Amino acid sequence: MLNFFDKSKKESETAEEKKGFFQKIKEGLLKTRENLTSKIDSIVTIGRKIDEELLEELEEILILADIGISTTSKIIEGIRQKAKERKIYDASQIKELLAEEVYEILQKDVEPFTLTSPMVILNVGVNGVGKTTTIGKLAYLYKKEGKKVMLAAGDTFRAAAIDQLEIWAERVNCPIIKHQEGSDPASVIFDGIQASKARGIDILICDTAGRLHNKKNLMEELRKIRRVIDREYPEARVETFLVLDATTGQNALQQAKIFKEVSDITGIVLTKLDGTAKGGIVVAIKSELNVPIRYIGIGEGIEDLQAFDAKSFVSAIFQ
Repeated sequence: MLNFFDKSKKESETAEEKKGFFQKIKEGLLKTRENLTSKIDSIVTIGRKIDEELLEELEEILILADIGISTTSKIIEGIRQKAKERKIYDASQIKELLAEEVYEILQKDVEPFTLTSPMVILNVGVNGVGKTTTIGKLAYLYKKEGKKVMLAAGDTFRAAAIDQLEIWAERVNCPIIKHQEGSDPASVIFDGIQASKARGIDILICDTAGRLHNKKNLMEELRKIRRVIDREYPEARVETFLVLDATTGQNALQQAKIFKEVSDITGIVLTKLDGTAKGGIVVAIKSELNVPIRYIGIGEGIEDLQAFDAKSFVSAIFQ
C-alpha cells in the first residue's frame, strides 16, 4: 500500500528543487484539493465506520469533482474490496484508500516518457484549449534539457495561430517553419522535417488545426500529416499529444474520445488545472481512455507546464 500521508519522507527526494516542484503542483491543484478534501473531511466524522451509506456519500462527492460516473463506480468498488480484504472499518482511513485507488488508475499501463532524438511531436486539440501556448512551453522545457528544438506552424487554418507560434518561437529562441494562411498543413510539416534534418534538430514540435465540426476533414488532414512523417522521417519517434482544457470538465473527456477516434493519441496535456476545482477530470480521462497524462498546466508562467507524476498529483490533492 502506498502511504501518501507518510510525513517521514522515506524517499530521497529532499532536494530543494524537488520540494519546490511539489509545492508548485500543490498550489496549482489548490482548488481541486479544497473541493475534494473539505467535502470528504465533512463526511468522515469521529467514530463513523466505512459502510454503504458512507460510500454513497463519497460517490456523490467524486462525481461532482468530474471524476465521472463510470470511473467513480470503479473507484468505489475498489475501496469496498480493499476495506473488506484488509479489515479496515474506520472511516478516517477512507481518504488513504481513495488516494490508492486514484494512483492505481493513473499509473496503469504507463511507461515513463523519455526524450529521444530525432523526435516529432504532433499537438492536436480544439482551438482555445491552450495548444499554441503548450507548444511554446514544451519547447522551453526541452531546450532546458539541452535539446535542439524546432517548431512547425501546421495550423494554417488560422493566421492568428501562425502569429502566436512565431511569438513563442522568438520567446524561447528556437527556429520556426511556417507557410501562409490557407497552405497545406502537410507541406509545412514536410518542410519542417527537411529543415530538422539539415540543422540536426532533436525535437520537431508541430501545431495542427483543431476543427472538430468536420471530423472527416480533421481525420484526413491528420492522416496526411502522419503519412508525410512516416515517409520522410522513418527514423524519428512520433508522439501525438492531445491538449485539453481542464476547466471544461466532461467536455474535455468528450473531445478526447473524438480525437482518439481520428488519431493515434499517445499522451494527454491538461491545461488550466489551476483554474478549476474539478481536477478529477484527470482521473476520468486516464481511466476511460487509458492514454497517459504527460503534462499538466498549473499556471500561466512559462515554467508552469509540468511533467505529470501520478504520485505527486495524488499527494498534492489528498495529503
